[in-house]
Amino acid sequence: MIRIFLFALLFLLGSCTQDSKEFEKSFDVPLMEKNEDFRVSGEYDSLVSLNKRYYAKADKIGYEEGKALCLINLAVVNISLENYRKSQFFFDVANRILENSKNNLHKAIFYGNYAKFNYELRKYDKCLDYNNKAIDFIKNSGDTDVKLKNNILFNIYIKQGVFYSQKKQTEKALEYFHNAKKLDNSGYADCAISDYIYMHKNMDSAKKYVTIAYNKALENRKIDGIALYANTIMGEYYIADKQYDKAEVVLKKALEIDSHTKRIYAYYSKYIYNDLRVVYENTGDNEKAYYYLNAYTEAISKNNAAALKTINQDMESFMAETEIAAENHRKNIQWVILISVAVFLLLVLYSWRIIKLLRERKNTLRTESEQLKNKMNDKKQDELIELARNNNPEFLNLFKEAYPEFIHKLQSINPGLENSELTFCAMLKLHFTSKEIANYTVIQHRTVQQKKYRIRKRLNIPTETDIYQFFDELS
Repeated sequence: MIRIFLFALLFLLGSCTQDSKEFEKSFDVPLMEKNEDFRVSGEYDSLVSLNKRYYAKADKIGYEEGKALCLINLAVVNISLENYRKSQFFFDVANRILENSKNNLHKAIFYGNYAKFNYELRKYDKCLDYNNKAIDFIKNSGDTDVKLKNNILFNIYIKQGVFYSQKKQTEKALEYFHNAKKLDNSGYADCAISDYIYMHKNMDSAKKYVTIAYNKALENRKIDGIALYANTIMGEYYIADKQYDKAEVVLKKALEIDSHTKRIYAYYSKYIYNDLRVVYENTGDNEKAYYYLNAYTEAISKNNAAALKTINQDMESFMAETEIAAENHRKNIQWVILISVAVFLLLVLYSWRIIKLLRERKNTLRTESEQLKNKMNDKKQDELIELARNNNPEFLNLFKEAYPEFIHKLQSINPGLENSELTFCAMLKLHFTSKEIANYTVIQHRTVQQKKYRIRKRLNIPTETDIYQFFDELS
């Protein structure tokens, strides 16, 4: 009897392993391949639809790890869109699914991409820890599809190289970049190597790798993320080598590619704009330099607005569905029924009490809302001051959001005020001293005094009126 039981147990375990392998071939591999094709080519709508279909398929066949894979893919897309709140949501749900999973391959995928998420949040120690976990899981993933395993390992190695670059550990960074290159010959690893070497001013070696990456992009003739990366890096190399005419050509090509892929690489445009600004500054075309400086500044705050507006409704509904599914998975059905009955009885017997509590809660929420609003304003104020201290181009955009009435009143007094003058007024509004303004904007103290004099004339501020008091009373 015991032997029969043991045989049945072994048979069951063997069947589970076989099902897991079958899911890998029929679910994981096609999903990852199609997802990567859509991601690299920038076909966002197709990518979301793909993962929604596979999520429903995984739910139908009871493949929880498959659902986690879909959630991770959607989290990664939202990282590219700098929509970190949604990324965190998808990662959290995927993590709950994988907590008790024995599928090391899926855990490697999760930790590798969660490492990237933490890198974008500038949590550099955490991203190394998570990526090391990903490496451990992929090494212990056992007998799995070689191509799938290599693709996952390639991405993990690339990230590890980037993370070590941030930690200034040169040899380790290059080691992981070259390890990645052994697994994939698309040119992406060559881009990463040339980018890293270029940053360290080794122009000869940078030229070698950036040329390899650029030529591969030309041979592939694809308008995708690799071509975008290769053209941008080639442009930056030409800038460093003072070949501005060639830099202009490849950066314009990068901008053209970016227009096709920006819904996935929404954060990329600003780098190209800034590179073109440098090109035109060095060639003396101040009009174009000013144009791309403005484009760079606007891209920082506006790049994702259009894409996010069109996809938020779809994302929100899917998030609601997955959140409900995850919640139901954690609860016992009998307890849900019991609680539902209890709630129903309470609603019937104590409806008047509930209405009273809701009113009290409404008042409490109103108070808490005001407190939260004040905290958010304090946080935004600190962020504004930090941006001003760093002379960050994004300072004026954030200031306009925080003090819209102030800007409106300035422009009603003098509609011809330039952005540089608005920025100067903004710093005075924040009570920066002349010495601080000079230090933060890298100009002389005397120049600050001259700017104050010009602002007084432009805004008709009387000589006897304190300029700080004038701005305080303006809004």
